Amino acid sequence: MNDKLYDVVIVGGGPAGLACAIYASRARLSTAVLDKSPGAGALAMSAKIANYPGVKGPIPGEALLETMRGQALEFGAEYYKAAVVSADVTSDPKVLYTAEGTYRGRTVVIATGSMGRADKIEGEEKFTGRGVSYCATCDAAFYEGKAVAVAGWDETAVEEALFVARFARQVHLICPKSALSAPAELVEEVQAAQNIIVRLATSVRAIVGEEFVTGVRIKARSAPAETLPVDGVFMLLGGNAPITDFLGGAVRLTPEGCIDVDCHQATSVPGVYAVGDVTCLHPHQAIIAVGEGVIAALEVDRFLRGRERAKPDYT
Repeated sequence: MNDKLYDVVIVGGGPAGLACAIYASRARLSTAVLDKSPGAGALAMSAKIANYPGVKGPIPGEALLETMRGQALEFGAEYYKAAVVSADVTSDPKVLYTAEGTYRGRTVVIATGSMGRADKIEGEEKFTGRGVSYCATCDAAFYEGKAVAVAGWDETAVEEALFVARFARQVHLICPKSALSAPAELVEEVQAAQNIIVRLATSVRAIVGEEFVTGVRIKARSAPAETLPVDGVFMLLGGNAPITDFLGGAVRLTPEGCIDVDCHQATSVPGVYAVGDVTCLHPHQAIIAVGEGVIAALEVDRFLRGRERAKPDYT
């Protein structure tokens, strides 16, 4: 457990979260950013950014994020590579739980984006907690000497597959795309692992079993469907739904499943704000997400210092 009590904990390291961190730390608020993976967000996956004001492009989205992250760190923000798996945002202080540790904040800003999965595949819900998992660092040790599947294609999925491979006898990395979207060194590491089989252009159709998972039905392009015998499945596929599951219904959502916020980015829970694509307020553009992150930081500063109005920062 991280014993430090932060003024603000930001969940998400995309443009909205990092912009919030820059302004919050400049305001001398103790700031922590919890980011599940620097390469997993929508901007990080963008190969070319040519229209970001003040930045001569085109540049990779990951490079733009690296610059923002560096600015936040220079102003005093702390950055942790950690995926939040659950939270208590109605307590005082608010508590964020990750596999790497527990973090506490007087306020929380949610900047988790909208690359979550809205639809479950056949058998996924039935076997959740009985062979279906979403966190390798949480559950990998339960599969010592067993065969498992990891479904996904990005940096997070590759890292999780490598972690599971420390325990499992065999790991099937099932990638629905024709190539893995991860740093070259991670791709090389997973390809060199003796107990990892990478299955490209392959989709997960169903998870099967009786009381617990016994297999996963997959379908490769131009090939018949087959069932792999596995004891567990780690579902790390992306989508286009707002990522809010870790909140446990604590904040009000819109009918579309987005976090409901007011014009100050405040949610239904005092001291909790949401920014970026997770709110679904505007078209998904990095510059808009950055603006929302700045609004939230100014509002956090106002909230914590008991001001009637937010104090702008022009310099």
